[in-house]
Amino acid sequence: MSIIQQTLNAIKPIDESFYEKAQKHLDNLTKPQGSLGRLEEFAKRVAAIAENLNPVINKKVIFIFAGDHGVADEGVSAFPKEVTPQMVLNFLRGGAGINVLARHTGCEVAIVDIGVDYDFGNVDGLIQRKIVRGTRNIRKSPAMTSDEAERCIEVGIELADEYANKGYDIFGTGDMGIANTTPSSAIIAVFSGKPVAEVTGRGTGIDDKLFQSKVKVIEDAIRINKINPQDPIDVLAKVGGAEIGGIAGLILGAAKNRIPVVIDGFISTAGALIAYELEPKVKDYMFAAHNSVERGHKIMLERIGLRPFVDLDLRLGEGTGAALGISLIEAGVKIYREMATFNDAGVSESEER
Repeated sequence: MSIIQQTLNAIKPIDESFYEKAQKHLDNLTKPQGSLGRLEEFAKRVAAIAENLNPVINKKVIFIFAGDHGVADEGVSAFPKEVTPQMVLNFLRGGAGINVLARHTGCEVAIVDIGVDYDFGNVDGLIQRKIVRGTRNIRKSPAMTSDEAERCIEVGIELADEYANKGYDIFGTGDMGIANTTPSSAIIAVFSGKPVAEVTGRGTGIDDKLFQSKVKVIEDAIRINKINPQDPIDVLAKVGGAEIGGIAGLILGAAKNRIPVVIDGFISTAGALIAYELEPKVKDYMFAAHNSVERGHKIMLERIGLRPFVDLDLRLGEGTGAALGISLIEAGVKIYREMATFNDAGVSESEER
């Protein structure tokens, strides 16, 4: 049995009784019931995921999966593909947006080379799990073979297992890969059946002419690759990306290990969608940090059934939204753990209780 199938088989539904017990504790805190809104929801879900009515979030890590895309040759991005390795090195130096927000929220950052078309050599701090040196141009051929796509998912699963064994309490997802909004748009177009123009955004900020070209590239890719939308691995292999596969695997591994995973923006949610299509039960282990400005992101979230925390007009990726999402979940857990109950504080309860 493959690693992927073993992982899918090991993902269990959430025990509803933990939601009920956690809700009872929340309702006994010194506040009107439900008055802290979604912070209470976050705490309750973390308790149920971990099956621990005294949940903790101490060790936090955001994974940035990096990979290049052959479709960048079609001019679908405002930046050249050389930016992918340049940004990986920037992550390692601590100079990117995700580094700033990770420091702010107390998260570690794990940078994974899963598909960059660049030889980094022996670089301290880089997790080297390269499956491909960039995907192939999806306008001309499948992005990857089925075997390559499966190996990308396996990398994510293996990292989830490794960090679960190290005692991490929560994961976040992030990405780096010039042109990766193009495969992400293709993925949601295939699964949803919606017109490509309705699920495609402007990525790094392309103009109207490039946008129309990008839509045509995706339409061509879907047509020539003859994708089976009932087979998530076929979708990933034919129009996806290495980093998208790695994110999908990380989410599957998180669910298997009963670890909450916070999803960043459009590319991360493409990975989340692959994971969800493989095993819908993973939805209960995922939190959607935000709704990005990419047009297809909301459609992805709706298909999975995830409600984003905030809408801040973010479109950077890297895991920046996940860092903010983790901080909100942590706030909810601290309310759950540290706020006094009515009995503890000697506060009179509402007569309606």
